[in-house]
Amino acid sequence: MSRSPTAPTRPHNKAGKVSFASMIGSAVESYDFFIYGTAAAGWFGRVFFHTTEPIVGILAAFATMAVGFFMRPLGGYLAGHFGDRLGRKTVLLWSLLAMGGATVLIGALPTYEQAGVLAPLLLILLRMIQGIGFGAEWGGAVLMACEHAPANRRGFFGAVPQIGIPLGLLMANGAFLLSAALFEGDWVWRAPFLASVIMVAVGMWIRLGVSESPEFEKAKAENTLIRQPALQVIRNDWRKVLQIAGLRLAETGGYYIATSFMLSYVLLAGVASKENVLWGTMIGSALGLGSHLFFGALSDRIGRKPVFLLGSLFTIAFGIPMFMMINSGVVIIVVVAVALALVLSHDPIFAVEASWFTEQFPANVRSSGISLGYNCASLIAGALPFIATALFAKVGWMGPAILFSLLGVVSTLCALKMRETAPAVAKDPQPMEHGGSVVNQAV
Repeated sequence: MSRSPTAPTRPHNKAGKVSFASMIGSAVESYDFFIYGTAAAGWFGRVFFHTTEPIVGILAAFATMAVGFFMRPLGGYLAGHFGDRLGRKTVLLWSLLAMGGATVLIGALPTYEQAGVLAPLLLILLRMIQGIGFGAEWGGAVLMACEHAPANRRGFFGAVPQIGIPLGLLMANGAFLLSAALFEGDWVWRAPFLASVIMVAVGMWIRLGVSESPEFEKAKAENTLIRQPALQVIRNDWRKVLQIAGLRLAETGGYYIATSFMLSYVLLAGVASKENVLWGTMIGSALGLGSHLFFGALSDRIGRKPVFLLGSLFTIAFGIPMFMMINSGVVIIVVVAVALALVLSHDPIFAVEASWFTEQFPANVRSSGISLGYNCASLIAGALPFIATALFAKVGWMGPAILFSLLGVVSTLCALKMRETAPAVAKDPQPMEHGGSVVNQAV
């Protein structure tokens, strides 16, 4: 019996629609999270902390930035638990509201001069809420994309929501460049935070129109949902959770060294202006809109592991050359260095994380498994701009350069031990619903 010529395209079309919706929401949340890093590097040291020493103010601002990362595992735990119990879509909605509300309120905070110690305390509280919201975001977004996608295209469609990260970063840096051209004084950093209210409204409207994950609906119909999925993953799959956290260090840690830390480094070292780093970040992010799709599609053909290793090995090799390029002070070389760090160190890794991590767990604990693993890396990554700044103060630029490369070493070692899951090349492919955890402990 012949099949309709349009039938095979329907799953792809639905996967494309869901992936696009996940990408838009991810871009909004990424924008909210990343504008904090830019503001912390360029403004918050003097606005919220009472110090006359620039490096002390930057260290304090990066410490509050790290608080958001430290809260992300809690967000991941909550997202994993409720994503596996109530559905992926529910988590995507409340995470966006939490993140957006905290971001807008940061834009309205009083300064230290206006409110004294209350100002940094409120900043820390809102940063904690940001961290919980952002920690809850990623797992739901990529699961919606991967679980709607055909198995042989999961790498490509899983990479679509990942574009939300560079898109959010592009919007964040663009917002600051535009704000600096339009405003003066504190309004330069306040305007990007306050503008978030518009993007959150758009993100909510888009996400409300997306259907629930078919994998979750299937697990629910088969009565295989688990009462405490996150606790079960911690008990049974904690080694895999730690392995995923190790895989992320080169991507997330290297990213924040090359962007947030670099904004303060060029000023402290007196080698360039922060606008040079912003332009490098924007160019790298713009290229990332295409490179993520390329690397995701490539992983469907040659496997997740080879594509990941391309990024982690480049991270090892590029640490010292990147800082040498930055130290040249030549604008074009500074821009190229930051852009290369994003496109060849960050993007190959980040593009395959959605599909590779998703394929490690069965549907009834998948949200918990990937959310916990993804966000545990934040406990280290969030402190890296602070650590890099402290290393620079102690031993100069070589300290953060070696730190950047060491992150690549850790992720490479973890990748070599992770099983390949791409259906086209895996020697022992396992269906996602029969992955590495207990499946049948139903409610």
